[in-house]
Formats: sequence, C-alpha cells, structure tokens
Amino acid sequence: MAFGRKKSSARRPDWPRLRAALLHKYFLLRRAMTLGVRAMIYDRQENSVFLIRHTYVPGWQFPGGGVELGETMEEALARECAEEGNIAFRAPALRSVHYSRGASLRDHVGFYLIEQFEQTAPKLPDREIAEAGFFPLEQLPEGTTPATRRRIGEVLGGEPVSPYW
Repeated sequence: MAFGRKKSSARRPDWPRLRAALLHKYFLLRRAMTLGVRAMIYDRQENSVFLIRHTYVPGWQFPGGGVELGETMEEALARECAEEGNIAFRAPALRSVHYSRGASLRDHVGFYLIEQFEQTAPKLPDREIAEAGFFPLEQLPEGTTPATRRRIGEVLGGEPVSPYW
C-alpha cells in the first residue's frame, strides 16, 4: 500500500495576484491616498518605447511605482526607472495625472514623458521584473496593457487625455 499525498483537483492559488492584492491592502492602511508614477521613455530616433513585464501582474507596461513617504514624484520616478530599467533621465515632463480606479478607490498616477535618458545596462530579469526592453511603436509586444496603449495614443497620436488610467 502506497502512502503519500492525494492529488488535489483544486486550482492552485495565483500567488502573484494575491501578493499584489495584499500589497495594495497594506498601502491602503498606511496612506489616505495612494500616488504612483509611470514614465513613457521614448526614443524618438528609434521610434520606440521602454516597457516592462512584472512577475506579479500580467501585461507589458511603462516602468513606475508608488511614491513613498518623504519622496517627490520625480524622486520616485527616478528610483523606479533605475530599479526597473537601469535608466537615468533628464528633463521629465509631467504629461497628465489619472485616477486609477482599478487599483483602489483612492489611487492616482502621475504620467511622465521622458525623451532624454541613458540606459546604463540592459535590464536583466529579477524577482520583480520578468522582462524589459525597448519596442518599436509598430511592434509592441502582445499583452501590452490597454492603459499603456492609451497613453501612447494621447502623447503621440493626439488622442484626448482620459482622466482615468
């Protein structure tokens, strides 16, 4: 008679999504309003944008993250671009601020356009970033998020700016 674990037919938990949800709950308890930043890092010569794919949420998107206590939006943006893309920049331009109703009832995102930048080294995968790189606008990767596509249209396509992320 063999002893061992019974095979479970139950679905395994989606740990990355659970982790993201728990982080959001934690931030909601610590802050009255959450504020984030994202950057469209645009290489005009190559007509390409820098995108990342996280390990814990689906889709390709612009680099960015939360503004921490005691940090300005530009400081948060510099930190996130360095962490998620090995990118340093000059002259970021705040393009718009959006209400991100998908994250929580009090989440806002400052969206920046960066055209003057330097990437010190290609971004290698780590615990947070699964993949990262520059993509020509005509060949965005499958799974590029709708919000990312909307921001590109607003900045480069002359589309009206949505108040929502």
